[in-house]
Amino acid sequence: MKKSTFRVVTRGADGQIRIRDYDSAEDLLRRHLQIGVDDCSTDLQLRGLPVFRGLIGPIPEGADVIRYESPEVFETLTKEWSVSKPSRPTRTRPQTISQTSGQDHV
Repeated sequence: MKKSTFRVVTRGADGQIRIRDYDSAEDLLRRHLQIGVDDCSTDLQLRGLPVFRGLIGPIPEGADVIRYESPEVFETLTKEWSVSKPSRPTRTRPQTISQTSGQDHV
């Protein structure tokens, strides 16, 4: 599926995260200065998309969202992600066979 929503995530003067969605790259180009195109993303759908001055991205987000972040938001979210402990599934251990008569069971 082609990614169709362009999302810009910044931090407002009050410290709150601000998210603004655009329906097309053209809408985003009206507000931000393009300085290049992405040519090295591992997500092939992102290659050729615009790179903007003052924004980190494009970054894939879900099935149809292309995300750009301010450097401050990128740094903060990366730090939060790196210190969060991943949830690890618990390993089940095999039950041991109790020996009632003192003999080994095979």
